[in-house]
Amino acid sequence: MNRLIAALLLGLAAPLASAQGALPCPDRNVQYWQAFPPGGESDLSARHQQLVLKKKCPAIETIVQYKAGAGGALMWTQMNQLPADGVNVVGVNLPHIVFQPLEGQVQYKTQDVTPVFWFHYTPDILVVSDKSPIKTFDDFLKAAKAEPGKLSLGGSGSNSANHAAHERMNAAFGVKTIYVPFKGTGDMATSVLGGQVDGAMTYVPFAIANKARVRPLAVAMDKRHPLMPDVPTFKELGVDWVDGAYRGIGVPKSTPPEQRKRLSDLWRALNNDPEMKELAAKSGFELVNVGVEEMDAFMQSKVKLYTEGAGRLGLGKK
Repeated sequence: MNRLIAALLLGLAAPLASAQGALPCPDRNVQYWQAFPPGGESDLSARHQQLVLKKKCPAIETIVQYKAGAGGALMWTQMNQLPADGVNVVGVNLPHIVFQPLEGQVQYKTQDVTPVFWFHYTPDILVVSDKSPIKTFDDFLKAAKAEPGKLSLGGSGSNSANHAAHERMNAAFGVKTIYVPFKGTGDMATSVLGGQVDGAMTYVPFAIANKARVRPLAVAMDKRHPLMPDVPTFKELGVDWVDGAYRGIGVPKSTPPEQRKRLSDLWRALNNDPEMKELAAKSGFELVNVGVEEMDAFMQSKVKLYTEGAGRLGLGKK
């Protein structure tokens, strides 16, 4: 009898151990939809994930596709029309998916977007071209105050993290600069490097990727970035500003809970991979792990924070 009980217990334990240790690889190729053009932070992070996913799930291809427009809103408006099959995933961004519906110019609501995992955060940073006569943030302030409304700063999308950061900087330092929205960071880069705009309110990865061609002036981090030790934080400059953009994956709203959990667990495994951590650190991505278990509380707090911020920044409905 003891042997029988032991055998039964062993039989129960084996599949449990297997289930705990198994990676939730998809059974088909992943269709990874991007809301921004190639060349920006969303695209770079997707390529990192594509690389690590191939290593973890060799039988699976990750097919990155682009449907850019309206600062990401084109894709997010259409994401619920995709097959809810657990292999169609969409890159999603905060605070974009809160700000855009508040502005009222898009065809989706924040509740229409179903995130299942937030994988990283990119801090705000102010940069100018390396050819610019502006060498420091103090130089930037002097130039902006000398001729209000003359300096132009590019950014990714309207009513986006870049747009909000631009308005926040103007208000915090009492200056007036012009925000020029682009479809994505990749499109913006050409204008910044070519001098069509005076600089950009962008993200840390852009400054790192273009370190020989742009000059960072200030970064919205708690401490100076280890790859840019000479760049002051906005906190050092007198403004309590630690912020940026979150990136994650979402699915069509009708995707079953078990498929959402499977994707959430898979992306968590990607984030915890040593190669992913190394790629993120080199590119300036700050990894976070917000899965389906933490999602409701996380989104409630962020929607509240960004709704209040949108009102202060004048990005809400008029």
